[in-house]
Amino acid sequence: PLASFHQHNMAEAGSSGTKRPFSEVDNDTEEEGVSMLDVLEEDQELEEAASAVLGGSDDQHCTYIQGYLPRQALYACGTCTPSVMDPAGICLACSYECHEGHDLYELYTKRNFRCDCGNSKYPDNKCMLDPSKTPFNPDNKYNHNFHGLYCICERPYPDPEDEIEDEMIQCVVCEDWYHGRHLSCDPPSSVSYQEMVCAACMKKCSFLWAYTVHSIETTVVKKEESSGAVDVESVSTSSGGSEALQCAGDTAAKPESEEGSGGSSDTTAKVEDKQGLNGESGSVVTENKDAASSVAACDVPSTSGATVSAADVKQCKLQELQDRGVTVGDHAIFWPQGWRAKLCTCNKCKALYEEKEVMFLQNDGDTVLEYEQRGQTGQPQGSNYEKGMEEFSKMNRIQQVEVLHGYNDMKDNLRDYLKTFAEQGKVVTESDIKEFFTRMQARRQQGAGVQFNCR
Repeated sequence: PLASFHQHNMAEAGSSGTKRPFSEVDNDTEEEGVSMLDVLEEDQELEEAASAVLGGSDDQHCTYIQGYLPRQALYACGTCTPSVMDPAGICLACSYECHEGHDLYELYTKRNFRCDCGNSKYPDNKCMLDPSKTPFNPDNKYNHNFHGLYCICERPYPDPEDEIEDEMIQCVVCEDWYHGRHLSCDPPSSVSYQEMVCAACMKKCSFLWAYTVHSIETTVVKKEESSGAVDVESVSTSSGGSEALQCAGDTAAKPESEEGSGGSSDTTAKVEDKQGLNGESGSVVTENKDAASSVAACDVPSTSGATVSAADVKQCKLQELQDRGVTVGDHAIFWPQGWRAKLCTCNKCKALYEEKEVMFLQNDGDTVLEYEQRGQTGQPQGSNYEKGMEEFSKMNRIQQVEVLHGYNDMKDNLRDYLKTFAEQGKVVTESDIKEFFTRMQARRQQGAGVQFNCR
């Protein structure tokens, strides 16, 4: 997995679905001095990042036989399916076995996808791991990522023409990647977040605006004493995300004005236990005309003729939040860990999720964080860092000095070698790197006859 992590040119990724700017990754090694401990620790960071992305995927067997996997690492082959052809995606194992040496696009992870390798989208290539595949995978969803383009700017990543340092953040709904500067808001810098929903998906799933009281950016809930409505103000937080985790619908965070308003406690829905996290859809219900709001997200037409009970109305967290007043914006929203558990799970809202094709929001196991944790848990014990430290401790002092000297010599020569490419504006290819190490190997062989008798 570590080799694939480097091979497919992906920067370090975090559980929030974020790719670091390559300049930041490069700067990690710009220190004047370096120790073997630094080398091994940096290698461990890369190994952990690779395990997080690829650890939950099978690198030996094509995943096609497993059907549409909830989440897996995917790639697109620019060699076999260029931009003039229909998009297609392949699993990790097929990227190794069937597309070695090809121009591959790292897609990170995507949900509910079945490997396309060898089907009708690849007329000239058969899958070497599982040749018996149907011509199409009708439930697969594709976007411009499969042709190596990202964000609303339709640019590749990394972009050789983009001189602005920026990070790429993945939308949890459409799973496209966006530059931080193209989200119409500044990504949180002092508060950690788990997931992001882009502006386009917030417009499509407008009911989510009612839940922005749980988001990182929504930290203030203002009350209007004249009408008793609560207006949500979206601001940028810098002191922490604790206020963002308080919901006007939560019993513990109920505004004082409501507690003292004399209204019946039955008009406020209590916090429900987490339900429906396996993505099970409820029955479609009729529209409740008495519960209209400025964002009519709960209005789902009925196909079953069922009616909404009084209990459903009282238990609908979404309707309660909408009744308090909702401010709709035109920008992305960042969400903290656990925000999905606060979504309403009444039958009407389940029908809404099904209509908007976002049933996965009820499933905590769908998150990238859960996927990464499963990948890291399934890895064999003992990292390269631990193995390296064990071997390094077995060496005597002279051997340790020789290893460090060899590493620093290689580091200095590689930096000088790559500097010529930077000065000439040339792209470093795989053959260039192979040539460099061939030279280093020849130099080492030339000095193999020299004996050192130092003690």
